[in-house]
Amino acid sequence: MKGRKRQILVDANGFLVACRVEPAGMSDRRAARFLTAGLAPLWPRIRTVIADAGYESGTLAQHLSESASWELRIIKRPRPGFEIVGPNWIVERTFAWLGRHRRLSKDYEFRVQSSEALITIAACALMLKRLAPS
Repeated sequence: MKGRKRQILVDANGFLVACRVEPAGMSDRRAARFLTAGLAPLWPRIRTVIADAGYESGTLAQHLSESASWELRIIKRPRPGFEIVGPNWIVERTFAWLGRHRRLSKDYEFRVQSSEALITIAACALMLKRLAPS
């Protein structure tokens, strides 16, 4: 399968905690394991990871519980289509903020590392704009 999938982990305000760019053929559950690997010592205050139904997996929940003592909470949509359900909209809003940056509007990059770096740069710009508005 051609293409890439962007995985991000954000805090309650929508600020970027971690990001990964993976092949589009990789499942969300497997990508989440790579995304959260090594984050527990850096973010000791995280207690709950909230995700949509694409991340529902007993092995992922067990992995997060064993490796970082995090609880995985799945929020399911009651009906198909876009509807604000629980705190999942925070991630959707962050993707919308990142999509406003020209280089992130489409996948222009050849290397995965370049895509991840541009996501981080855009997230830093968003954070600075919110911390010190002009």
